[in-house]
Amino acid sequence: MGIWIPFTIFAALMQSWRNAFQNRLSKEVSTAGVTLARFIWASPLAALYLALLYWVRPVAVPAFDGPFVLRVLAAGVSQIFATALMVQLFHQRNYAIGVGLAKSEAVIAAVLGALFFSAPLTWLAWLGVIIGGVAVWLMSHAGPVRELPLKTVATGLGSGLAFALTTLWVREAALMLELTFPHSAAWVLLWVISIQTLILVTWLLWRDPATLRALWQRPKAVMTISLFSCLGSLGWFTAMSLETVAMVKTLGQIEVLFTLAISARWFREKLGRRDLLGLAFIVVGAVCVIVA
Repeated sequence: MGIWIPFTIFAALMQSWRNAFQNRLSKEVSTAGVTLARFIWASPLAALYLALLYWVRPVAVPAFDGPFVLRVLAAGVSQIFATALMVQLFHQRNYAIGVGLAKSEAVIAAVLGALFFSAPLTWLAWLGVIIGGVAVWLMSHAGPVRELPLKTVATGLGSGLAFALTTLWVREAALMLELTFPHSAAWVLLWVISIQTLILVTWLLWRDPATLRALWQRPKAVMTISLFSCLGSLGWFTAMSLETVAMVKTLGQIEVLFTLAISARWFREKLGRRDLLGLAFIVVGAVCVIVA
């Protein structure tokens, strides 16, 4: 079994918990504040993780040239746009459908990776990607396709595209450093999170300082979200430094399974037939990419 597989499963689990805690905070703080909560303490945690790696196994500090900086900057900004588009789905009809479209990230990453990032897939891997996409659609869309608003389609797919570009640039940046595992992913993690924190803090200082004060008054919630976000990103970035983005994100769709388990535990929600069928498809898609 490739080592990228346990890292991906770990990332999906951490992201599920992060989303659950974010959901709680969103009832008290603005969307921009909830987004910043993901990063505000993640930067020092990422720096601590990197320092620990160098203490355990020292390696050379890489040279951060222009192409590397451009890729991590593009990844950080792209993820912010992806999150902003996802937030827009909260204010539209058929939110669940839009989120399902945003989860098209794995399929979009597979196509873009094959066309522009020198990351072709085998036929079995493609099968897993497609099955995973169908699974997410089944679990998010309960009505006929003709009822889908065009704005929701555009917003959801735009979010999926931005998330896909983020992960593709993250992988490219990690490979450019030419460091041994897992130092390259740790450096990219620190760069991307630091860029995102700087951008969001600057924006809120300029446009909404009250949100920063609200976060300051909720240190436990913010620290918890940052911790799970950092652990999730650590898993994603490390896995993507070892395997193609499409493979990682397709297996990572088991996040849906973890999310449903958390929802059932916390909110006593029951699964419908479409949910069970979607879960079965996710398992089949995950098996395809693991075997591939």
